[in-house]
Order: sequence, then structure tokens, then C-alpha cells
Amino acid sequence: MLDMSQASRIIVRFESVSLQYGHEPEILRNITFSIAAGSFTFLTGRSGSGKSSLLSLMYLAQRPSRGLVSLFGQNISFIERQALSAIRRRLGVVFQDFRLLDHLSTLDNVAIPLRIAGVREEEVMKHVPELLSWIGLARFLHAKPSTLSCGQKQRMAIARAVISRPDLLLADEPTGSVDSRVARRILHLFIELNKIGTTVIIATHNEHLIKELNISRVHLHLEGGRLLLLDTPKIF
Repeated sequence: MLDMSQASRIIVRFESVSLQYGHEPEILRNITFSIAAGSFTFLTGRSGSGKSSLLSLMYLAQRPSRGLVSLFGQNISFIERQALSAIRRRLGVVFQDFRLLDHLSTLDNVAIPLRIAGVREEEVMKHVPELLSWIGLARFLHAKPSTLSCGQKQRMAIARAVISRPDLLLADEPTGSVDSRVARRILHLFIELNKIGTTVIIATHNEHLIKELNISRVHLHLEGGRLLLLDTPKIF
């Protein structure tokens, strides 16, 4: 639930943004929207509509071909590398292809953001197993990714993204490889993270699951690279 101070603080801003790869047709065309700090946003659209490309601009894997993308009040096209690194440390990202490190255990994969941030090892060893237990991976603390199912790897990737309580969480189809029961549990994990201040943006094709959640949310819809729908939450 947003308060007025949160609503006035924009964490993501797109102004007339387009994205094009080489001489191919534009993937995104003239996209404009803003996301307030503390909000919960769903990004929907069919496969190929541009959802993953839109997220890639937010996690700094791409720069816009045209227009302005601003994160935490900074134009990403003109800030220095050191400032980009600082922004990346405030992000948690769940990728569709997971991007796990095959030589590390489940525990060590999930612990990466905490260890990079210099968290004490006793704190790492407390919080990582707790989270893995909550999402049903307690029995796989020392398992390598190659021994796990697709759904288990997805949950591991989600745990890694949320373990450091990022300011902005970006999730690309985070429930795509799990059953409906686990999907609801994952979404409620994101909701709890949102309640303590993390801004959450989830790309998904599962609009039915969205409608089941009784939360205040923003709903962006993409079709053919264009933004067609923008619902904003009530401000209390």
C-alpha cells in the first residue's frame, strides 16, 4: 500500500523510449510511464510483445535507442560506470534463464549478493537457509544446479534475487516453471518484500494469477512493442 510520500518519489521513469537491435524493427516503440517507489507492478503481454526487452532496460543490460530511461532519479544514458555499479547493487533480478553458477551449491548461489555486500558470514548462514526453507529448498542446500529440476532452479534464482532485500526487484516470468501452488507462494513472497519497502515489477503472461491477488497494484500491458494499458493503484 502506497503512502503519499512514496507516490511522490518516482523510482523508474520511461519517456518516449524506443529500443531497436541493429537494423531490425523496433522492439519497443515510444514507451512512456512512471513507477512510484513502494509500488507493485505487473507487466503483461504475449510472448514477443517486448516484456523482457523492457525489463532489460531497467536492469541496465540495454540502453534505449531513443528516449529517456531514469532509475532512482538518474538518467542511465549519461551516468558514469561507478554510478551504474551503485544502481545495480540496489536491484534484484530474476532472469528467465536463471543465470545460476553451476559450480556453486544452492546455498552459495543464493548467498552471492550478501557476500558481495560484505555481510558477516554468520548472518549469511542464518538468513540463506531460512529463506530456502520457506520456498521449499531446505533439502537442497548443498545441491548443484545441474542436479535440480527447472522449477527448483527457478526458486533458487528467486531466492538469490530477494535475499538482500533490494530497493527494486525485477522478475521475468518468475512463476513460469512451477505449479500454481508454488506460484502463489512465490508471489506472496514478493508481496511481503513489497510491504517492507521494495518496489516490485513482475513480467508475466499469467493474467489469471494476477486477478487472484487482492493487492493494490499497477498493471502495464504491452502488445507489439507498444504500451496499451496503464492501470494505477489507489493511493491511501
